[in-house]
Amino acid sequence: MTMSDSPVMKAIYERRSIRQFLDGAVSRDSVMEAVKAACWAPSGLNNQPWRFAIVWDTACKEALGGLTRYSATLKSAALLVVVLLDKEASYDRTKDCQAIGACVQNMLLSFHAMDLGAVWIGEILKNGERVVEILKLPERLELMAVVAVGHPAHRNQKSHRRPVEELIVLEK
Repeated sequence: MTMSDSPVMKAIYERRSIRQFLDGAVSRDSVMEAVKAACWAPSGLNNQPWRFAIVWDTACKEALGGLTRYSATLKSAALLVVVLLDKEASYDRTKDCQAIGACVQNMLLSFHAMDLGAVWIGEILKNGERVVEILKLPERLELMAVVAVGHPAHRNQKSHRRPVEELIVLEK
């Protein structure tokens, strides 16, 4: 097997952000499996600073949708996974934010592997405090991302990346 045949590499190269969803439920078991995979991301001192709020409720999705220009995506998703930093579990903000990024990537790859669609919404961060208020979460939790999840309306997204040679700034 070549490296490009690896299921992990295939998932990395094929995964795309899905912003349009079909009606249809997503099983709680699938969501729990993706959240479990997210929790296996590396974190400094294994502090696992991530916390999750899983939003199925239509009215709540509507309220959160009002906090971002990606309202239609949030409202049409089967569910939202709100990813938060637990400031009480945090010991180094930079490391913890990086760990949460890895956590979200694990989640996105997991949903892709289940043939579900997902998109990482970061633009809503400008209203992070409102998200925490709407969800009635403790102030020690800080919004890091919202992941909208559902059955993809289509998979014809195109993407490109710069040649890796343009991105390497030093090789000795």
